[in-house]
Amino acid sequence: MFKQKNYVALGAVLFVAVLILSLPTRATDRIKLALGAWFLPLFGLAGAAQQLPADLADSALPRRELLKQIDKLRRENQQLRSQAVQSVAIARENDQLRSLLGWQRQMPWKLKLANVVMRDPANWWRTAEIDLGSRDGVRVDLPVITAAGLVGRVSSVSLLRSQIVLIGDPNCRVSATVENATHDMGVIVASGPIDTSLVELTYLASSANLKPGEIVKSSGLGGVFPKGITIGQIVDSRSIEYGLYTEARVKLSANLGSLEQVWVLFP
Repeated sequence: MFKQKNYVALGAVLFVAVLILSLPTRATDRIKLALGAWFLPLFGLAGAAQQLPADLADSALPRRELLKQIDKLRRENQQLRSQAVQSVAIARENDQLRSLLGWQRQMPWKLKLANVVMRDPANWWRTAEIDLGSRDGVRVDLPVITAAGLVGRVSSVSLLRSQIVLIGDPNCRVSATVENATHDMGVIVASGPIDTSLVELTYLASSANLKPGEIVKSSGLGGVFPKGITIGQIVDSRSIEYGLYTEARVKLSANLGSLEQVWVLFP
């Protein structure tokens, strides 16, 4: 029975094949196209299924290798960030040095650049230590300045370092003059502890007519600081001792709280 069915199926296939071969050429081509369009997607799907394991094997990496690459990229990222920060710091330092160099050429004094290497937390607003000493020609009472204005004077010297006492300390008094029509003169002394950026300009004449914003500079009469170093600006003034003399508050030009580099002034 089973063999009989196979014979029937084989006969049917042969009959269809003979029928197709006996058809005109145009009809045969159409039948071939129809059969190809029917079976072609199946052939493509089978090929894709065979290629997929190979593609996955090529693209997939071991987990250890992936972790190694991630760690490498993380280190490179940190290194690039560090280089960016260093580049910004170097550019800032170069700009600062160019500014200081140009300012130094305009000054009529002999200057040496020094780095502030230590600040005493107990006397932050009174003293600082620089990396120049007697080996560099530094001696006591040499003025110390920045491009902004007066900082103080050298108070003690060792071979490699020196200590400076800052303006506003009781041990750093400065003879000063106001740049106004009358050139009022007085003495810079310490102010109160509330605002360390302010100092007192005292012993001014009772007739002194001071205005806020007027520039105060060293007068050159004290024997330590030469004439013409900027100290600060007048904030306000008042009469003292029933009009016996005038006293004024002065806002310092130099920022004593963020000193990094200073100039030591040589005669």
